[in-house]
Amino acid sequence: MPVTDLNLLELLRQLRATGEPPALPEQVKELQPYDLSLLIQELDFQDQLLLWSILPPELAAETLKHFEPDQQYRFLDHLGQEHMAKILNEMSSDELVQLFTAIHPRRAEQLFQRLEKPFQEQIRNLMSYPENTAGSLVSVDYIAARQSWTVEETLQHVRKVGYDAEIYNYLYVLEATGELVGVISLRDLIVAEPSTPVAELMSRKVKSVPARLDQEQAARMLSQYDFVALPVVSDDGKMVGVITVDDILDIIQEEATEDIQRLGGSQPLESPYLHAGFWSIFRKRIGWLALFFIAGTLTSNILSHYESMLTSMVALSFFIPLLIGTGGNAGAQTSTLVIRAMAMGEITTKDTLKVIGREILLGLALGLALAVITFIRAATLGGPSSLGLTVAAAVIAVVAFSSSIGALMPIIGKRLGLDPAVFSAPMITTLVDACGLIIYFQFARLMLGLH
Repeated sequence: MPVTDLNLLELLRQLRATGEPPALPEQVKELQPYDLSLLIQELDFQDQLLLWSILPPELAAETLKHFEPDQQYRFLDHLGQEHMAKILNEMSSDELVQLFTAIHPRRAEQLFQRLEKPFQEQIRNLMSYPENTAGSLVSVDYIAARQSWTVEETLQHVRKVGYDAEIYNYLYVLEATGELVGVISLRDLIVAEPSTPVAELMSRKVKSVPARLDQEQAARMLSQYDFVALPVVSDDGKMVGVITVDDILDIIQEEATEDIQRLGGSQPLESPYLHAGFWSIFRKRIGWLALFFIAGTLTSNILSHYESMLTSMVALSFFIPLLIGTGGNAGAQTSTLVIRAMAMGEITTKDTLKVIGREILLGLALGLALAVITFIRAATLGGPSSLGLTVAAAVIAVVAFSSSIGALMPIIGKRLGLDPAVFSAPMITTLVDACGLIIYFQFARLMLGLH
């Protein structure tokens, strides 16, 4: 809905004129929170605050989740204390943890004090888990049941608390001390006899994840089992909360964005591109760019070392861009495939030898195919056949070497505890450029007798 809608503009004009909040139009109430967030973005800041001030707290909380933490704080900080507190207490626990950990601690504490006391304890507990772990993402808005309850007692409990639950199609069965012992679907409850004990219906084979597990691994597990939600437990087996599908989608998007930015040879941005400051983007990019630039000077040193060989046969220089470009492309292909396979759990460090062996064979096969094209190209330049054979042999060796290095480096990075995406195409290309030249000139020395 465009903000030029007359009803909305009239509503805002009336509110500015009288200071009294008019009735919110039904067409605004019926908007999806995401659509409402888009509408709010089209308003100027003062009109945004006016609209926030008359939105019901439940709708405001759902809409607020579609903004970045710094924007969320800016809106909340300019609202009345009472309305702000109502919105905060309607927000899900995982959204609050994300907000509190992203803004300045003093600001976070000011907002934290507006939460209801029981909610404060839950949020404080979740914030104790490291960032990017399953525990830092959980929602505590789930429905718990007891083994000793009957179906009728459990359904009464669902009617009482289900409205506030984020996940209501699964109920998690807990001991009195909080340990997770089973799970039961709402469907099974509805069709069962009212007097049936929950213990007879629940499944004791519960898939759960530890709270300190990396969020990417938790996301992978949820997608593998096609669950709507995944329970998260503490070290002693007590229920911490649940990770839901929408959380997983956010994680997948976040992790994919970080990997793509690293694959381009840049540190991940901490905020959307257009919201990131100029110097922030500069700092994220200059480090790796300077490193690649300095490493690239190695290529110049290698060429200088083999200057006499190039002087003896100038035609060798014609194929240098071709060789290092092909080697870099081959290494980039391999590293991209391996990094993605590792992210999907298809490759682990135990598969190192298998992956390297596979890439060496692929590199030899690809290099052989390219060598034929290279030999034909060398022949068209009118050079001796020995030059064509030399360049063709070098292409085979360079592509095989590049492919193996492109596979090995991400695996080594993973073993060292680094993100494999750090060993991206720019890094592989920089390394292969230097090594490819050495390989090329060594073949020239052996096959052409140059010194």
